[in-house]
Amino acid sequence: MKTLLKILGVIILLLVVYAVIAMLAFSKNYHFEKSVVINAPKEKVWQHVGSLKQYNIWDPFSKADKNIVITYSGEGDKVGDSYHWKGNDKVGEGEQSITEIVPGEKMVTKLHFIKPFEGDAVAKFILTPEGNGTKVTWAIDNELNTMMKIMKPMMNMNMNKMFGQGLGDLKKLAEK
Repeated sequence: MKTLLKILGVIILLLVVYAVIAMLAFSKNYHFEKSVVINAPKEKVWQHVGSLKQYNIWDPFSKADKNIVITYSGEGDKVGDSYHWKGNDKVGEGEQSITEIVPGEKMVTKLHFIKPFEGDAVAKFILTPEGNGTKVTWAIDNELNTMMKIMKPMMNMNMNKMFGQGLGDLKKLAEK
């Protein structure tokens, strides 16, 4: 029993040390990006990337709740167009709006998360020619609060999984 308590004490101590180091060492600025090369011309890929309505077809975050409610404002492909989502605990609630668009090349959006945590982020979708195909880079930038800094390694794993799934679904759609 004493050995078990010692092991438990060491584990708790290591967790506390990690939390302190994470709070002090990890930057509050968070950036994550992932790319995929799609065997389709830029114009065809853009049809699925350059519109919020089309984005929500392959977006893995929206798919995490089959009962998600999405309400659009605008056509979904112009600066100022947006949508509001409300879903289960996995997807929460928030808004995404287009802040910059260069047709066929780039779309920048502002994300405002309402639930489960309040926060803001910027997402970018950049298309560049790559051989006979199109490279799509999906990036997100935001500031992390203290608790989120502690969770940064887990966030990276989750983002890698979700972005990989989304870009894989985009690739399937665009290559049809």
